[in-house]
Order: sequence, then structure tokens, then C-alpha cells
Amino acid sequence: MPTLTDLVVFDRLLVHELRVEPRRVQANYTLSRPNGPAVSTTLTYSYIEPFFHPRDPHDVNLASMMVAQVALNYGLFCREIVFDGIYDAADRRFILDMLENTSREIYVNKILAPNEFLIPPFDQMPVEHPKRYTAAQVSFVNTTFPDLVLTPEQASPDNGRFAILSSGGKDSLLTYGLVNELFEAHPVFINESGRHWYTAYNAYQYFKEKEPNTVKPWCNSDRVFNWMVRHMPFIKPNFQQIRADMYPIRLWTVAVFLFGVLPVARKRNIRHILIGNEYDTTISQQYQGISHYASLYDQSWYFDNALTRYYRKKGWNFYQYSLLRSLSELLILKVLVKRYPELQRHQVSCHAAHKSGDRMLPCGRCEKCRRIVGMLKALDEDPKRCGYTDDQITACLKALGTKKIKQLGSDAQHLHFLLRTKNLIDPMEINARKAHAHPEILALRFDHERSRLRDLPEAVRAPFFRIVQQYAEGSVRLENRQWCDFPLDKTAMAVPYFLNEPNHAATKEKSDASLGRDDLG
Repeated sequence: MPTLTDLVVFDRLLVHELRVEPRRVQANYTLSRPNGPAVSTTLTYSYIEPFFHPRDPHDVNLASMMVAQVALNYGLFCREIVFDGIYDAADRRFILDMLENTSREIYVNKILAPNEFLIPPFDQMPVEHPKRYTAAQVSFVNTTFPDLVLTPEQASPDNGRFAILSSGGKDSLLTYGLVNELFEAHPVFINESGRHWYTAYNAYQYFKEKEPNTVKPWCNSDRVFNWMVRHMPFIKPNFQQIRADMYPIRLWTVAVFLFGVLPVARKRNIRHILIGNEYDTTISQQYQGISHYASLYDQSWYFDNALTRYYRKKGWNFYQYSLLRSLSELLILKVLVKRYPELQRHQVSCHAAHKSGDRMLPCGRCEKCRRIVGMLKALDEDPKRCGYTDDQITACLKALGTKKIKQLGSDAQHLHFLLRTKNLIDPMEINARKAHAHPEILALRFDHERSRLRDLPEAVRAPFFRIVQQYAEGSVRLENRQWCDFPLDKTAMAVPYFLNEPNHAATKEKSDASLGRDDLG
């Protein structure tokens, strides 16, 4: 039976030969293997506008961090990883912490958990508890820019400007709608090579015409991810033909796009960096004695707060968070479709979308499509607005009665309850236990585990909740496992932002990726 040491299939991964141009950043990824010659590929970020000065040490430093992010997925599989660029103490600490956290996450959620991409017997590995999950010895060098000296920064970005990591999904569309109504919005669409861009295409075409602050960087990270997987002997060679709602190995993905947003935020003097994540994306679990985040670390508030602390150490002083953590998926869609119907028309929440004429259309068959159609019908809205046909709507509603959806149990039960109440699902196909009312799903929910008021900067809270409360059915807080009324009054709004908490100074030097929740904010 293979063990952790059998996963170490690369001698060295070298991230090197960094090139910084006004509109482009590139670096080579070179793999040394025990039984074969070294192989290389190139990771690229490119921009339509100039965001870099090739001889500015701060720009080169940010470029070094951008090209490093893909490599953080491979600590389990390399004996050595070398990062060649300009890295300060905060960068090195961040990379080491996130590399170790990602190694543990991949081990639990991609190796030990069921994964149809694994070749036997790697799909039956025993559980191990090493002191360090990262196999790689990590080193930082600077062979390309040895003459550049990195000095401390202390920026004061504009508190009214917001960068939004954007796509065609409901979360980023609603985030944009709210920010655009209240502040100055800068949507950033990362155009990743591959079909993922299909989900963002409709929204981007609309934003390009309507929103002058829209930016579309291009990144080929998807090609680099696939290139790495092709060299992994424990992954099935036909992995690209396997239809699955998961990636074979990678879990550190949001940061790859997020670091593509940072050049825009720095040059445009933006303070707030928003990621659209809802109530159910922060999870802390145990698997046979191993703590982990259920593959969702980079969608959790732990991640947002760790990044915010990193930005403060760098002197950039960005705030990273999601406006939507107190909202369920159903409430997000409700606010979007009721308040911003023109934005919702461009929603594509389907990773198997296809082009028809000048628009991308959803497949109408996948789990995401079933979920979106079901929620829109439960809200008395027409799924045809965002591209579904009558036949697809009928098929999705029928499938909802017999197939699972990826929601928290209470959220799924409430959706089924609404659909059953409206006679949109055959009651013979859905039992009472599966269709159960949970009125808190359409309320604003707060608790220590998933949604905390103190993770929103104080200046944002009142205007944001003033809008959202018009569509929510109250606000509640989890107390002793019961949902209790929680008025969003002046007292609630005055809770200190997490960076200002008294205990932060005592924990700030600990690993940002530690599983101790108090350490994470």
C-alpha cells in the first residue's frame, strides 16, 4: 500500500526566470524528475493597461508573489521547491504557511477522500499523521533582480473604492450591484485559459459596455495546472476526459486569481477587495484526527482574514472579505433577481456552458443548473431570463426530486419545502424529511463559525444591511444551537472590525493557516 513518501514524484519544482513588463508578468515552471529530463512551461498574467514598472522593486515583488501561487498546490509531491524572485519576510512566511495548509488540505480531500482521478492503489492509502505534510524543502533566491532593493511600503488606499473578483455567478453579480449602488466599483474578470471563461463571458460583455472601471486580465494558470497533472504518475492519463465536479489535485485556486487583482488594486488606490462567498463556504472539520477545511479554505473567512493580515504586513492596507457571508445561496439569488434583474440576466452558474450566437448558455443538466432553476422557481422568477429553456426547466425540477444538490442540509430542505409547497416538485418523489421548513434560510444569519459581523469593516455594514434587509426575512444569530432574533441595531453594528480586536496582537505572529480558530481572526 502506498504511503505519503510515494507521493513525492518530483525532485524539484523551480519557479524562475521572472519577466516583468508594463502589461505582462511571466515565469517558467521547471520540473526535475527522477526518471526523465527536466520539463518546463510558462505561467503568464497579461493586462490591457500597464500595471507594472519593470524596474520598480515593489512591482517586481508583487509579480514574484503572483507567479508563486500555482506552486503552492505541490508541496506534497516535490522534494524541493525553489522560488526565484524578490520576497520579503512577510512573503516567505505567507508562502510557507499556505503551502503547508494546502498540503494538508490536498492530502485529506484529494488523496484520502474518494477521488475518481486516482490510479489504484493510490485511492486506498492509509491515514498518516506527520508533523509536516509538506514534503518539499523550500528555498527563496533572487538571481534575476539582485540589484533591486525592496523598501517598506505604507499605502493609504481610498476607502470608497472596491475591487470585485468577478465572474458570471450570482455572488459576484450581487456584490457588484450592491457596491455600484453605494460606492465606487472596479470589477476584475480574470480570463483564465480554458472553458472556465464561458461562465464569465455574458457578464463581462455587459460590464465592458456599462462599467468603465472593468478590467480583464488574462492568465494561463489552467494550462499550468493541467501540465503538472500530466506528469503525476498516480493520476489517470485520461483525466481530461473524466466528467467530474472537482479538479484532480489542486485546491489553492482562488489566490491564483486574487493575486491577479492586486496590481489593479495597488495602481488604482483601492482599499476593499471583495470575493463573493456565502454562508456555507467556511467549514472546519476533522478526518481521522486531521483538521481541515473541507476543500474550501480559500473560500472561507479564515482565508480572507489571513490575506488581510498579510496585506497589512506588506503596507498595502487592503481589506479582503465577502459582503455575503450572512446570506444563504437562496437569499443571494433573491436579492439579485429582485433588485438587480438586469444583472441577473447575465448569470451563468454552470461549468458546462456552451456558446449559442453571441451568448453563453447553461447546459441545463448539471447539479448547479438544477439548483439555480429550483431556486429561481421557488422565488417565483423565470429561469428563462438567464438562458434556460422550458424543457431544461422541466427536467431540472424533475431531477431535484430524486438527485442531491450541493447545499447545507437545512438549505436544501428549505428549497425542497418551497418547491413542494408551490407544487413544483412531485410530492411522491420527495418525502417530508427531505422537504422541511427552515425559515432562517431567508434571514441574515450570524454565528462564530461561518458569519461574523466583525469581519465586515464598520463603514460598510450600515449601508449594506440597509439594502439587504429589505429582502431578508429578519436577522438571526445562533445561540446554543438555536436561531434567535438578532436586531441589527447600533450596538450590533458597533462591534470592532477583526483587525482592531484586543487579542489580535497576541496571535498575529502565529501561522495564518493554523487550524486554531482564534488564531485566524
